[in-house]
Amino acid sequence: MAQGLQLSQRLSQSLVLSPQLQHSLALLQAPTLELKALVEQELEQNPVLEEIAAPETELADKPMPEDDDAPAEPPFEAASEQGVEAPVDDFQAEFEKLVQLDQEWRDHFSQTNVTVHRSPEEEEKRQFMFDSLTVGTSLAENMMEQVRDADLTDERRKIAELIVGNIDDFGYLKSTVLELSTAASLPEQNISEVLKIVQTFDPPGVGATDLRECLMLQLERAGRQESLEYRIIRDFMKELGRRRIPEIARGTGRPNDEVQAALARIARLEPRPGRAFLPDNDQYVLPEVFVQKSGDDFVVSTNDEQIPHLRISNTYKDLMAQGENSSEVKNYIREKIRAGKFLIKSLHQRQQTILNIAREIVKRQREFMEKGVANLRPMTMAQVAQVVGVHETTVSRAVSNKYMQTPQGVFEMKFFFTAGLHTTTGADVSNASVKDMIAEIFKNENPAKPLSDQEAVAMLAAKGITIARRTVAKYREELNILPSNLRKVY
Repeated sequence: MAQGLQLSQRLSQSLVLSPQLQHSLALLQAPTLELKALVEQELEQNPVLEEIAAPETELADKPMPEDDDAPAEPPFEAASEQGVEAPVDDFQAEFEKLVQLDQEWRDHFSQTNVTVHRSPEEEEKRQFMFDSLTVGTSLAENMMEQVRDADLTDERRKIAELIVGNIDDFGYLKSTVLELSTAASLPEQNISEVLKIVQTFDPPGVGATDLRECLMLQLERAGRQESLEYRIIRDFMKELGRRRIPEIARGTGRPNDEVQAALARIARLEPRPGRAFLPDNDQYVLPEVFVQKSGDDFVVSTNDEQIPHLRISNTYKDLMAQGENSSEVKNYIREKIRAGKFLIKSLHQRQQTILNIAREIVKRQREFMEKGVANLRPMTMAQVAQVVGVHETTVSRAVSNKYMQTPQGVFEMKFFFTAGLHTTTGADVSNASVKDMIAEIFKNENPAKPLSDQEAVAMLAAKGITIARRTVAKYREELNILPSNLRKVY
C-alpha cells in the first residue's frame, strides 16, 4: 500500500461550551471584588456601556429580554420610562471636534519643551516626600545590610552573602556547611567561622539549622546559658516536644513546678525568627450575601452595592437611528450592544441565582442562624440544586469563594454544605456540629487529667451520637488539639 496524505470526513457529536456560556459561568464563579474588576474591564472595552448613577440603580434589577435582536427595554434607558425623550446628539460633529482638539494638543506638546522649575525649598520638600515612602524590607535584604556593615574581609563577606542566600524566609539555614563548602570551594572551617558571625545578626536565632539551635541561639544572645530552659533545650529536646515533664524533671533533678515554669519561658521564644519580615498576608473578604433577622423570619439580600449597574448608552442608540451612518459602523455598534445586553443579563442572572441558593441555605439552616454551629444540619449541593432548579455544578460555582454574613458571623457559603451522622434518636447531625462538640468536650476537661479519644467517644454516645474513636482522633487533629499525653499539665 502506498503511503501518503489522505483527506477524509467524519461526523461526530460533542458538547462544547460556547464563549458566551463560558463568560457567564466565569461571572457566576467570580467573588464580588473580582466581579467588580471584570465589569470595570468590560466598561473600558465596550463603548456602548455606561454605569447608572445611584438614583437609577433600581432600574437595572429588572429582568432582561431573551432576544438579543430585540430593541432595548426600559431597564436600559431611564429617561424613556419617564416619558422624556433624550435629545439626538450630533455624534459626527462632536467626534470631529474631539479629534481636532486632540491634534492641537499633540502639536502643542511636540513644539514645546515643558520644563518645571522649582525652588530649592520646593525640591527639598518633594525629595523628602519620596524619601518618606516606606517599603517592606525582607529578611534577606535586612541581613545583607548587616553583612555590608560588618567588619569582614572580602573573602568572608562573600561567604556571608552565600550563607544569607541560603536562609529561608523563616530564618533557617537550608544548606549544610558541607554543601556550602562544596559550592564555594572553600574549607568547611572557613564556612563555620563565618556562619557563627551571621548567627549574631538580628533577629536573634537567625541562621540556625533546626529549632533546637534556634532556641539556644536566642538564649545565648540573652546570656542565659546557665538557665534551666537552656539545659532542657540542649539535653531534653525530644522530651520537650512530647511534653514529658516527669522525665525532664528526673533528668534535670528539678521539681515539676520549676520545669513547668521553664517550659513557659521557652514558649515565649520565637521559633521562626524571620516571621517579623514576612509580608502581610491578611486576606479581607467581602460578604456576597447578607442575612438579617426581621421578626420571626430571616431576610436574605445580595451585596449589590459593590457591583456597577450598567445600561446601554442612549448616545449609541441614537447613533444607530441616524441613516447617514455606514453599514460597517452600524454592524460594529450592533455587536457591541448585543455584548452589553448579554453582560447585563448575565449579571442579573448571577445575582438571582446566588440569591435563590442563599435563601434555600437559610431555609434549611434556620436553627444554625438562631443558635449557632452546634445546630448546623447536614446538607448537600444536590439537595439545594434540586429545589432551586439548577445543576449541582452551578451551585458549586455559585458558592465558590463567596461569603455569607449571618447573625452568627461571616461564613464561607461552602461551610453550610456538610455530610452528617445519624443519632440514636433518628435525627441527623452535621460533621461541623460534631467537631464543635468535640472541641467543647476537650475545652472543659481537667488539665491535670485530660480526656482520651475513647472517653470523648463515650461522652458523645451519651448525647446519642455514635462515632468511631479514629473519627474522633481525625476531628481532634483537624481542630489542632494535641493528644491527651501532650495536653496534660502537671
